[in-house]
Amino acid sequence: MKNMDFDNTLAKRIATAGINSDYDEACKRLLANKQILARILKTCVEEFSECTVNDIEKKYIEGNPEISNVVVHQDESGEFIKGLNSEDVTISEGTVSYDIRFCAVAPVTGDLISLIINIEAQHNYYPGYPLLKRGIYYGSRLISAQYGTDFKAGHYENIKKVYSIWICTDPPKYRRNSIMLYSIQETSLIGNIEENKENYDLMTVVMICLGGSDKEDYSGLLKMLDVLLATRNDANTKRKILQDEFNIVMTEELEKEVADMCNLGSGLFGRAWDEAWDEAWDEAWDEAWDEAWDKAKLQDIKSLINKLDLSEEKSMDILDIPEKEREWYRKALKEKDVSNV
Repeated sequence: MKNMDFDNTLAKRIATAGINSDYDEACKRLLANKQILARILKTCVEEFSECTVNDIEKKYIEGNPEISNVVVHQDESGEFIKGLNSEDVTISEGTVSYDIRFCAVAPVTGDLISLIINIEAQHNYYPGYPLLKRGIYYGSRLISAQYGTDFKAGHYENIKKVYSIWICTDPPKYRRNSIMLYSIQETSLIGNIEENKENYDLMTVVMICLGGSDKEDYSGLLKMLDVLLATRNDANTKRKILQDEFNIVMTEELEKEVADMCNLGSGLFGRAWDEAWDEAWDEAWDEAWDEAWDKAKLQDIKSLINKLDLSEEKSMDILDIPEKEREWYRKALKEKDVSNV
């Protein structure tokens, strides 16, 4: 019988359960809280590196972040609807959804510059394609969708810089507890020319891979997000860590979101556990049944050989054993002296 990899089965079930719409929405609402967003921006957006978390939250995040709203942004007809929307839609390519999308202003060299920021919570790190490429696509869409709203008629100087920040809750081991940035850089091939950075530094993709307390670098933003999103901690534990270690004010709204997240997470974990157990049990039962059947057939072959003095092949002919299975029985017969049966 094969060994059951129950832990892997459970992990897969939890990852699959993670797409549950209620849990997903609770996760987005938590991440869209301005206290949480401010701490993400402080670490991941270089324009805010010198700002206080309080200033980012109170002064620089504009309006209320939009969560999964469906608003038409543009289509092939050339008609545009102005406004910040959480989905870009074109007739030809369908709908591209954003978990969280919002505008911010950042103090740079005495001026305020505008940024468009997208936050994505991703459970499955291997959805069938490189997740980073999807992040780059999202960033590209954030830029191209500005045409007709933030700039038009060739005024490309008005393009706003965009960030697409991905929070991966179940990354592969080698990526756990890491934050990687990918951006446009200038490289001189011939000559020593320097372009103004603001003219090419228009898109950054950030991959935040959580890992857990048993891994290195478990501190700062990585710990805060892990505590916030993990299903293993109850609401009281989350509340204490967020308050004591990260100075997050547990407002009534945030308390409710954390509690909802914990309740939904417990439900998903329980369901994932049951499904993983059922799957593992079914697999074990099938393997045990197959093994018992093979042993019984092997015993029948041995009986025919010993009692009727038949050859191996003739015995398998009588028992109608398929040709593709016979090699296994031949090897099994050699392991023991058939006369001992």
